[in-house]
Amino acid sequence: MILAGGTLVLVADGAKLLLLRNEGDANRPELKVLVHRTIDNPPNREQISDAPGVTFSSGGPGHSTYDQGDPHQAREDDFAQEAAAVLAAHHDGRILVIAPPRFLGAMRPHYSAAVEKRLLAEVDKDLTKHPVEHIADLIIAMDD
Repeated sequence: MILAGGTLVLVADGAKLLLLRNEGDANRPELKVLVHRTIDNPPNREQISDAPGVTFSSGGPGHSTYDQGDPHQAREDDFAQEAAAVLAAHHDGRILVIAPPRFLGAMRPHYSAAVEKRLLAEVDKDLTKHPVEHIADLIIAMDD
């Protein structure tokens, strides 16, 4: 994949976000970190302290439990919205988004019209655990 100079690259997952800009050119990309955010989002077993509540039916025997929700996934979805806002706050350059499929799906509805217009591609990979120095090489090695 060609990474032209000035291109913004968002590398994110459910807990980490890197917004990078190619300060080099297509032949020798140099990614510079513009924004770096991480969130603390422990698994549900650490966020939920007890069993869901129980309700009894007034129309007969039986009972059911209240839906407990998924606070871990809810926080990841909120973080996806924050990632889309970070893209909207940077008004220059074409945009490449690299994130796992679930995170891409959570972020997409929050893209502004300006972000959608500048979007080059979305790549469903998780590169957040790679050092910034290697991310450009990984992008260049990707097939279009």
